[in-house]
Amino acid sequence: MASIFTKIINGELPGRFVWKDSSCVAFMTVAPLKPGHVLVVPREEVDHWIDLEPDLVQHLALVAQTVSKAIQSGFQPMRVGLMVAGIEVPHVHLHLVPISAVHDLDFSNADNDASAEALDAAAETVRRELRAMGCAEVSD
Repeated sequence: MASIFTKIINGELPGRFVWKDSSCVAFMTVAPLKPGHVLVVPREEVDHWIDLEPDLVQHLALVAQTVSKAIQSGFQPMRVGLMVAGIEVPHVHLHLVPISAVHDLDFSNADNDASAEALDAAAETVRRELRAMGCAEVSD
C-alpha cells in the first residue's frame, strides 16, 4: 500500500510543493512545528533512512541544505533544524524546521490546525527564496 507521501507525490492527495526533481520532492507539512516547516521526501518509497542508497542520501542532504538556506533567508530563525524521525509515516522524510531553541523540534508542539492561508504563505516564502537563489527545481 502506498504511503501518504507517495500519494502526495503522485498527486492523489494535495501537497504544497516547493521543490521537485527526479529523485525527491519537498513540500510543506500540514502540521508544522513552526511556520516554514518543510519535508524533503525521496520519490522512492523506503521506510528507514538507513536503507537508502548512498547516492540518494547525499542528494537528499544537498536538497535539504538548499531548501534550508531558503527557509533561513525567508523566516530568519536562529537556525534551521534537521530531523529524521521516521516514526509517523513509513516513508523516509527529512524535517526542516526554523528553530530558536531545541524544544522547537518537539512534535507535541505541532500546529495540527494550521490554516490553508498560513501554509500557502509559508510555501510561497520558501519558493520565493529558492527562486532568488536561482534554483530551477522550484515547484509552483
